Amino acid sequence: MIEVKDDWCKGCRVCIERCPVNALEESDKLNKRGIRPPKLKKINECNYCRLCELLCPDLAITVIPEEKKKDEKKSLLRPVGGRK
Repeated sequence: MIEVKDDWCKGCRVCIERCPVNALEESDKLNKRGIRPPKLKKINECNYCRLCELLCPDLAITVIPEEKKKDEKKSLLRPVGGRK
């Protein structure tokens, strides 16, 4: 999930232009500055690389990775060697 603080955005578009998977686009709504902040596209391939978050000069973007599916089996740690 990507959280955008709309009113912090100044519309530089760095996040949109630098996204390696082209997952962001301009929003349809205007913020207090009259700027269209970024939003995730409805169909996107966001891989949560956090590049948009790191490059945003206004700190308006926060990337929150989705939790892995609970159904996934976790690998158990098993000791190797040692006593028998």
